[in-house]
Amino acid sequence: MLCRLCTGPTLALWISLMLLAPTAVSVRKGRSGDAMAGNLEHKVCLITGSTGIAEATALQAVEEGARVFVVSRTEENCRGLADKLGESGGYRAADLTKGEEVAAAVGACVEQWGRIDGLFNVAGISGRKFGDGPLHECTEEGWDTTLDANLKSMFLMCRAVLGQMMEQEENAKGIRGAILNMASVLAFSPERNFFSAHAYAASKGAIVSMSKAAAAYYAPHKIRVNAIAPALVETPMSKRAGEDAEIMAFMRKKQPLAAMMTAEDVAGMAVFLLGDAARAITGDVVSVDAGWCVS
Repeated sequence: MLCRLCTGPTLALWISLMLLAPTAVSVRKGRSGDAMAGNLEHKVCLITGSTGIAEATALQAVEEGARVFVVSRTEENCRGLADKLGESGGYRAADLTKGEEVAAAVGACVEQWGRIDGLFNVAGISGRKFGDGPLHECTEEGWDTTLDANLKSMFLMCRAVLGQMMEQEENAKGIRGAILNMASVLAFSPERNFFSAHAYAASKGAIVSMSKAAAAYYAPHKIRVNAIAPALVETPMSKRAGEDAEIMAFMRKKQPLAAMMTAEDVAGMAVFLLGDAARAITGDVVSVDAGWCVS
């Protein structure tokens, strides 16, 4: 999965300092037995998607004290992930391109957990099999299907969750909620030879614009909105690239830190951006790209 250009040295330095600084949160034991700060302690996170980055983030969020509600189209995958989350997990299968199903899923999360502190919009597709490609070759089906799955679904979920967040009380840090949207480095750092899916890039660019506009509007309401922009990550969606020797040879130069990042590489930043340690960050697009944008 591909997702901005670096946001500059100031943000990078700020994030580094925040990750290193002690915070007034409880210390818990992760699955490895190591002590870890509960950045999401007592928070409710709704995550769309149930595999790849969504799964890795859900697992890390629970380790940091969150209760996680999973929403995805495939009930089997939703149920499987919720089972891994144990008592801290819940789920509902839904077509995220249908407003009524999205509203019902958000309602089910609130009914189970009482509020929504964080939303991570991960679910999306590659539209290649529907006809996505360079503009002169992209089919209408490829364009419409890709933008519906990647952009419309995110709009519908943000709309429903923001309605809930606007009505709920601020937390102890003075924040009503945090939204994190999945973008891509392809929104602003294109690659012409192997990743020329222009409907996909357009959908991710629109996500960046929507996230920034929403951040400006909802900041006075104490709601943060950011986007995260990975490069190539090992997920079910990146299987085509991972099995292509020519693409992987290219990626070893394009992503010198890791030709194929793991979902956990992105999940760590997602958990940080959803939690109290990032309470002062909004309107940013954070790249997790193993060097893509500078190579």
